[in-house]
Parts: sequence; C-alpha cells; structure tokens
Amino acid sequence: MSMTLEECHTKCLQNYTCMAYANPDPSLGGRGCLLWFDDLLDIRLLPEGSGTGGDIFVRMASSELDSESIPRKKKEGAKIKIILPVIIPGVLVIGFISTCLCYARRKRNHTEPTGEGAILNTYKSQEEDMEQPLFSFSTIANATANFSPGNKLGEGGFGPVYKGTLEEGKYIAVKRLSKNSTQGINEFKNEVLCISKLQHRNLVKLLGCCIHGYEKLLIYEYMPNKSLDAYIFSNTQSVLLDWTKRFNIIKGIARGLVYLHLDSRLRIIHRDIKASNILLDQDMNAKISDFGLARSFGGNETEANTERVVGTYGYMSPEYALDGLFSIKSNVFSFGVLVLEIVSGKRNRGFIDPENEENLIGHVWNLYTQGRSMELIDASCADSCHPHEVIRLINVELLCVQKNAVDRPNMLSVVLMLDSEGELLQPKKPLFSMETKSPVANFSSKSYTGGSTVTEVDPR
Repeated sequence: MSMTLEECHTKCLQNYTCMAYANPDPSLGGRGCLLWFDDLLDIRLLPEGSGTGGDIFVRMASSELDSESIPRKKKEGAKIKIILPVIIPGVLVIGFISTCLCYARRKRNHTEPTGEGAILNTYKSQEEDMEQPLFSFSTIANATANFSPGNKLGEGGFGPVYKGTLEEGKYIAVKRLSKNSTQGINEFKNEVLCISKLQHRNLVKLLGCCIHGYEKLLIYEYMPNKSLDAYIFSNTQSVLLDWTKRFNIIKGIARGLVYLHLDSRLRIIHRDIKASNILLDQDMNAKISDFGLARSFGGNETEANTERVVGTYGYMSPEYALDGLFSIKSNVFSFGVLVLEIVSGKRNRGFIDPENEENLIGHVWNLYTQGRSMELIDASCADSCHPHEVIRLINVELLCVQKNAVDRPNMLSVVLMLDSEGELLQPKKPLFSMETKSPVANFSSKSYTGGSTVTEVDPR
C-alpha cells in the first residue's frame, strides 16, 4: 500500500508473468499497487466517464498495438475501470479457497489410499513409522525387465520372486504379491512393519517396498546362493555344503533368532522358520527371511494365543499346532527340526523310519539312545565332519524339540551350548508319534511351485 503508481509500473515490468497493474484505490492519493498474473480476473469494462474506478494498465505485445505511438497510461476511447467491491472480496475468496484446497490436497496425500495403499493408513493407526523407502513401480519394472520369466528366482506363498538390477548396478530381489496368494495385504504390512525395524547380519535386509494399485512389491538385498533347501535336499548341490559350512549356517540361524527374541527393538516370533526361509549370501552366511507370518510382542509379553494357526507342517511345535499357543519356544522347536534336516539332509515332513515307522524326530531319538548318532549325518559331509560336534549338536537339537515348551532352552542358551564344550542336559523323549498314531488336528495345506507350503490348522 506504500508503493507509488510508478513503482508499481516498475515492479510489474520486472516480472514477465505480470499482465497488468493498477492503483487499488485512487482516493489514497495514487499510492498502493495491485498486480495481475496470468488471466485478468475480477475486472469490468465500463464506458468512458462512468464509475469512479481507477485506471488499469495492461501489458500487451507490440503486434497488438497501433503503429502510432500510444500513451503508456491511457488509450483514447473506452476506459477499463477497476470495480473495487468486486476485486477485493474476490481476491479474499480466491485466497481462502486456494488455501483450503492446498490443505486438503496435502492431507489427502498423507491419508488417502491409492488402490489398496491403505497400508499407509495402517502404519499411522498403529503408530508405527515406516522406515523403508517407497520405490516407484516403473523403477522396479525396469529393474526386472518387466518381471521377465528369465529373471524369476522362485515362488512361495507370497508370490513370485524376481532378480532385478537398479540403474546404479545394484542387484535386488523383488517379491511380488500374487493375486492368487493365500497371503495378502495383512502379510505385506506385517513384513514391512516387522523387518523395517530389524538390522542384523543374519537377517535379510529389506531395502523398501512399492504400492501401485493392486501391485504390492517387497524389495530385498539379493542373495546369490538362494535358499538353504536348494542345497541340503539336493543330491547334487548338497556336496557344496561341507560340515564346517553347515555348522556355521546353524550358528548363524541361532544368532539371528537370539536377536529377534532378545536384542531387537521388537520381540519377534517368526512362526515360519524352515529351510526355504533361510537364504545364503555369497559367502554362504545364513540370513532369516520371510516375516509375513511373524508376530511382535511388546513389554514383558512372552507368549500369545491365536485362532488362526499358520506356518509349515513339520516345523510347528505341538502346543502351537494343537492349541494355537506360540512363544519364543515355538521358534526353538522349529530351529531344532531345521538342525535335524541340515545334519541329515532329509526332510522332516514325509520321512518314515523303515524299521520303526517313526518320523525323522523319532528316528533321531532312536539313534541317539542307541549310541548311533553318527549314522544320521548326511553322506555328502560325513568325511568332513567332527564326531564330537555332531553328537553335541544332536543333543542340543533334541533339547530344542522337547514336547513341553518349558523343557526347551531359549535361543541364547542354544548359542552358548554350540560355542562351548560344557556338559549338556540329557533330553527327554520328544513327541514324535503325533502324525501317525493320534491325529488330533485337521491339517490342510497348499503347495506353491518352487516354494514353501503354507499350512493352516484348525484345532478340534
């Protein structure tokens, strides 16, 4: 309001987007500056001599002017008058509406879902901060050559997994939620919420995620040696894992579970520890993956009960399979079964001892009580193993698969037992005849090509 008309003229010429200027109220003695940008709104054309509005000075191209010199301030003929009662309220209304629209747009960007992007709302409602970057769908599509079959690494309960290469040359693994998956948005959210809080050398690192309409992608660090099951259950690949590598893998898994149970920001119960969820990096170090079924505990919580029992048959503890009760001791049981498979090269599920018609746990118990534990060792690593380590490891494993959860050690004790030479407790006879002699639950499972089995159990 302090500028003169000449200063207003100079101000308008300094900005190429300024289309016109005027003194808003001639009664103020020629002071005050009102500028127009883009379209000339809120003005009205009046015949010469009518009204009391001030002059408006409109910026025009040279081609629009007459060949004769035209005075800068006025042109003969009609005069454009400013209708102040229209301009000032109009400016205020437009400013108010613009502010409201900007606020609404900003709020919508933070709260409205895109497609099934309601995951972002869930983060807010759970007061969880999403600490992973969001990748654009085009970036991931380019990295995977539009999800080319040639880049497919495998497929599990969540969906297919693809190898990708980012523009800077970094390799990534991309899990793409399948439309036919029994898992879905809940598992997607659960995986991001759990693993985004975790950092450990024996856990697969989540680099970020992508939400694009119905597309939901999880982006991980790339593991060149894929999953553990591709080695221990293969006649050809098993020879690549000598005893030292297997023992190091077992200890790496144990350290990862100690972190989940004791040292992480959240106490995590994985609920699906198995060979296909253990990935191997270029140095054959074990990394726990797939947290879609994991549950987190807070405070002093150590166990919980669920009506929906999910996981993989053959790895689930008795109290979880039968009663839906899970705790850190449920992971200990799964770890014990996994150790059996790593040592023997045999799958727990489907194994039947031809002599006693027992499953793998029963077979191991019989060998252990008869002093024949060395017969369990996989032939591909029998020559490289150390008998005292094998016997000690089987003892620890049998402690992990005890029928009662209270009889199982915690994972910190397991790590200490693996790293020391002290005397071990003697295990009790485990529960290994549940499958064949007393079916107490109704199991139904669905298999996925190249991947894992997701099992839901409905206790009677």
